[in-house]
Amino acid sequence: MIKMQVIGRLGKDCIVNTVNGKNVINFSVAHSERYKDSQGNLQEKTTWVDCAYWTDRTAVAPYLVKGVQVYVEGTPEARAFSRQDGTAGASLSVRVREVQLLGSKGEGTGGSTPSYNAGNSSAGSSSGNSYVNADDITEASDDLPF
Repeated sequence: MIKMQVIGRLGKDCIVNTVNGKNVINFSVAHSERYKDSQGNLQEKTTWVDCAYWTDRTAVAPYLVKGVQVYVEGTPEARAFSRQDGTAGASLSVRVREVQLLGSKGEGTGGSTPSYNAGNSSAGSSSGNSYVNADDITEASDDLPF
């Protein structure tokens, strides 16, 4: 089994589709890394990862909006394609098994920011943060803390 983990921010709001009677939530995550090149100049590289979350737990979709930081875990899929001009291209995507909301762009990175677990794993439940399982979210509510 190959597993891929990505932490990054959503580039745009997610899209919920139904394909052959099954729900899929599609979104893109941008992961940025900063490094120094051989001349000592600070560089930044951003990798975009397309995500497909096949789930019946679509109640998490309203929270998957542009700028939200997420943790995504799943199976990677690399695709090669030809562009209209004939040049080769490639894309990286993940078939999501678990997604956790880590916070919005305006929130600080302090330890008091709760994470919201939309997967079926109990990973991280001993970290002291409050976790909400996507099964527990029944409808959008105005009194949610985020």
